[in-house]
Amino acid sequence: MWSEKPRILSREVRCNTVSTVTPLYKEGRDTAGGVNVATAIDTYFAQMDLAASTERVYRFTLTAFIEHTDADTPVANLVADDVYEFLSDRYGDKSAGTYNRNRTALSSFFTFCVRHDWIATNPVSRVETRKARRTKNQWERTRAIDADELEAFLRQPEHPIRERTLWRTLYETAARANEVLSLDVEDLDLPNRRAVVIGKSGNAEQIGWETATARLLPRYLSGRTSGPLFLTERQPGPASLAHRDDTDPATGRTRLSYRRAQETFREASDGWTLHQFRHSRITHLAEAGIVTPLLMAKSRHTSIRSLAIYAKPSFDAVAQATAALDPHRRQVRHG
Repeated sequence: MWSEKPRILSREVRCNTVSTVTPLYKEGRDTAGGVNVATAIDTYFAQMDLAASTERVYRFTLTAFIEHTDADTPVANLVADDVYEFLSDRYGDKSAGTYNRNRTALSSFFTFCVRHDWIATNPVSRVETRKARRTKNQWERTRAIDADELEAFLRQPEHPIRERTLWRTLYETAARANEVLSLDVEDLDLPNRRAVVIGKSGNAEQIGWETATARLLPRYLSGRTSGPLFLTERQPGPASLAHRDDTDPATGRTRLSYRRAQETFREASDGWTLHQFRHSRITHLAEAGIVTPLLMAKSRHTSIRSLAIYAKPSFDAVAQATAALDPHRRQVRHG
């Protein structure tokens, strides 16, 4: 659990045992009011051209921020202390990646507000990002899974058809989990075993799968021709805030969330993470001798440096390659 607080560039002044915090910028507290938080966030989503997966994440963060600050609070009244308090209360015990991802959503929103002159300065710029410190347990959750061990797991027939299809798709495409979970049925090209996803850059990109996924997809779809590809098991309750684009018109069920998919996989695999599918597939291809240009095309990385984070052959694979190239190894004679 993370306990170190991000450093805020502010100054605490104590006088007569009463503690006050100096505003992080002079214009931070505007008593004249102005555009409130709820209106500003509605305008932000109406005007910003965000990828669907990004918008879902940002909506979750900003909706929670409305609840924290009160919908009627003027945007001009908010300072870095408000942002820090929200992030600490809600994500203080989460990973650095989760904390920083939600900080990014807030930063994007406040940058928009600055452009519209609703606030003088982006308060998020005064809240430090968190540094990721990789522990042994974290390494275990991100390492490539042994190919034979993973294949044996994926072949287990007791897993539900939705999970078997999702896991196979993630492994065979080497795509990011949020990309696959954002797919709609209409995005699939089943005859050619490919689909179009919105990549990390916000651009449309192609992913492809193999025979196992090609056999599972039609069985899982069971005749569905539209709506989100991977759905929840049951219809949402009356308090659900699911967007209509995330709802299957035929069944009323909503898009499977990353959080739920992660929980289900961890429980079934005793601790693995969805992201390990991507690590594992790229590593296994590298161990099989696939050349770097094809690895980059498969993973959709734009630099060898970023690819190297994923393509990490195991020590056993390195040892086998070393032995194969050893000029002094003993030759086995036949006949």
